[in-house]
Amino acid sequence: MTKILKLSFILLVALSMTLMSCSNGSEKAKQKETTAASVEKSEVQKITLEEFTTDVWDFKNSPESFVLKNDLPVVVDFYADWCRPCKITSPILDELAKEYEGKVQFYKVNTDEQRELASVFGIRSIPSFLWAPKEGKPQMTSGIAQTEEATKEMFRKQIDQLLLKNTK
Repeated sequence: MTKILKLSFILLVALSMTLMSCSNGSEKAKQKETTAASVEKSEVQKITLEEFTTDVWDFKNSPESFVLKNDLPVVVDFYADWCRPCKITSPILDELAKEYEGKVQFYKVNTDEQRELASVFGIRSIPSFLWAPKEGKPQMTSGIAQTEEATKEMFRKQIDQLLLKNTK
């Protein structure tokens, strides 16, 4: 079972790397536009490694199996302030956090600030998303659709299929 879970996770990470991603090129310095004020306005809770291990998954004490520590299914957005696609997804996730309030918990992890956590999930492209249902295996995806509306619908579909399919 553990080998299957590890293999599934590796395959999901590999698949996520092939999807649309944001480059970590020279734009990094040019695009640091997100301010502390915009982070504070967010409906999605920004978390650290420590908060992740208490609110989502304590991978340090339970590395062999994913055990969700939250009462709700979880979406974790792995992002960076300089990433243009990440900036597109941020307000969409804020809207969805309001829409799914009490049904799904939304978090975001800044990969530049939380490198150890990004490493645990093998984040190589951003935005990347962890979809963790109350029961069952978590899944990783990366990239966004071509338009904001398509991205919002893509997220709704993921939430409904991966996180809420057994709760409706």
